[in-house]
Amino acid sequence: MDTRIGFGYDSHVFKPGVPLHIGGLSFDHPEGLAGHSDGDVLLHAITDALLGAVAAGDIGSFFPPGDPRWKDADSAIFLNLALEELQNAGFRIVNIDTTLILNAPKIGPVAPEMRARVADLLEIDIDQISIKAKTPEGLNLDHVAQCHAVALVERVAEQEDLKSMTAVIESQRQLEDVVEDLLSSVHGVPKKRGVNPVYDTEDIT
Repeated sequence: MDTRIGFGYDSHVFKPGVPLHIGGLSFDHPEGLAGHSDGDVLLHAITDALLGAVAAGDIGSFFPPGDPRWKDADSAIFLNLALEELQNAGFRIVNIDTTLILNAPKIGPVAPEMRARVADLLEIDIDQISIKAKTPEGLNLDHVAQCHAVALVERVAEQEDLKSMTAVIESQRQLEDVVEDLLSSVHGVPKKRGVNPVYDTEDIT
């Protein structure tokens, strides 16, 4: 089975007066994450991990930060695009592991709800998505949120890989034998007897 790994990273600075969105959830917090879209650092990192797994570029190549169409956009749109690119390339998600690095708010209490939300957006089971959180101790990054994401994907069996009846049968003669067996057993049609050649094969030069 063909498997691939994609890595994604994103970071946004906290800004007063901006709604806070992480992992598709809204938080009651005095500061949000500044960004051209809704600043959802988790969904952005996962988006890049999925795109990277199939070498489809990155989030900026599909949604340029200077494009007014994506101003304050819901990052679920970006994630959906990445999922479509993954599926179009013939792959599906095996699992995703993420680590959020931020001082506040605390992610632990809402991690199960966040996992459920992301799993729903990606159309996967909740046990296929891991969301962990760390604090940036001693790094002077208390006003920044970062996220690392790793995605493992595998190729889906293509339709032509599924063997049909004619692909399994090695020769036309075997196919004819199968048809004769079916006619005989289902409709009572007697099997054809072997026909001797009308010429002597030994005389062929």
